Amino acid sequence: MTDRILKALSEVIDPELRQPITELGMVGPVSEDPAKVQIKLTIVGCPASQKIEREVREALAPLGDYEVEMTVMNADERNELKSKLRSGKPVKHNPFIEESNTTRIIFVGSGKGGVGKSTLTANLAVGLAAKGLKVGVLDADIFGYSIPGQLGIEEKPTKVDELILPPIAHEVRVISIGMFVEKNQPVGWRGPMLHRAIEQFLTDVYWGDLDFLLVDLPPGTGDVAISLGQLLPKAFSLVVTTPQPAASDVAERSGAIGLQTGQKILGVIENMSYLEIDGHKNYIFGKGGGQAVADRLTEVSGQEVKLLAQIPMDERLRINSDNGNPSDQLAQSAPELRKLIDYLSKIPIGLDGKKLKLNLG
Repeated sequence: MTDRILKALSEVIDPELRQPITELGMVGPVSEDPAKVQIKLTIVGCPASQKIEREVREALAPLGDYEVEMTVMNADERNELKSKLRSGKPVKHNPFIEESNTTRIIFVGSGKGGVGKSTLTANLAVGLAAKGLKVGVLDADIFGYSIPGQLGIEEKPTKVDELILPPIAHEVRVISIGMFVEKNQPVGWRGPMLHRAIEQFLTDVYWGDLDFLLVDLPPGTGDVAISLGQLLPKAFSLVVTTPQPAASDVAERSGAIGLQTGQKILGVIENMSYLEIDGHKNYIFGKGGGQAVADRLTEVSGQEVKLLAQIPMDERLRINSDNGNPSDQLAQSAPELRKLIDYLSKIPIGLDGKKLKLNLG
């Protein structure tokens, strides 16, 4: 009977770690007489406790009337769990620098603010996750954090001692400084503090086995971009611009600084390309900025840089992002976003030093 109980409990998935509770050491003693099961939460006040208890009771219901005792792991049990999650690697470990790591890391950057970089990051992440890929988003825009709102995240990360479990929304793991400040409080940090925060997001957060890590960069070419270039040397970059020269000229610098810190450029995205009304395209911000950035970055890098997508101005996309519900398949921008998501999803693992041979159609 114990085997049947454990089999039933193996169907209960921890909502933060996304693994069966039977594999996480969360199931304590089980007994038939009296009919009792002990469940060990990772921490006191675990925000997922009610959900876990409810699903445990539902899983056991076909087997009989079991008493469920909810308790908490002791220090040794937590240490064992953390070691398992980190695959035996030491604390404060950056998994993305390992040669064996196959996560495709993509920096989404721009030269200036207000070009829709965060909106695109959120939509691309949700779209990739919808394809069944394991996706994480690191909101590296410390001063202008907006990713939690874009993805509808209000809860704080759970901390298991020094290990941070990021919230999951739309099947995407997300971490942002916005989750650690109260009531939209501004962040006023200088270089060393910025570097430490970014480093902690990589070393202290449990990302799991990701297919993609999308990094929403702050605008410009400052401390955070340089730190990330050092901490994530295998990354690739997407450069976001609008059509107008004021944005495209600055976007070129963003791509160029990425080349200096070791990133290869996947391509350019032109956002807010036009406003379509009654089938007619109105070029509010002019034309050609995205292609101009791609052409100039081709010259600078010595390799072809393509204009990957021209995203139209889209009220529905804006409303959905404001409501924390991105990736609307009925939005006017959806076809271009789908093309871009398909492109990213086909990036092969292990691209270092290799040219991309992708057909955008």
